[in-house]
Amino acid sequence: MSSLIEIDGSKYEGGGAMLRTACALSAVTKKPCRVFNIRKGREKTGLMPQHLLGIQALSQLCNGKLEGDY
Repeated sequence: MSSLIEIDGSKYEGGGAMLRTACALSAVTKKPCRVFNIRKGREKTGLMPQHLLGIQALSQLCNGKLEGDY
């Protein structure tokens, strides 16, 4: 397996667009990624229900593996 790509969500926009792009690129390139501090500077931090549902669906479509998806 390729080396893990880590993305810090506290940098730049750090929200849903970054998460969707990171997960899509991970699926296409078959390289694992870890996204952390998602939406850190926002009033409501962490994954929102729509983000979680989207990455769970992508994981099922590409036989991916999710950790900490709660």
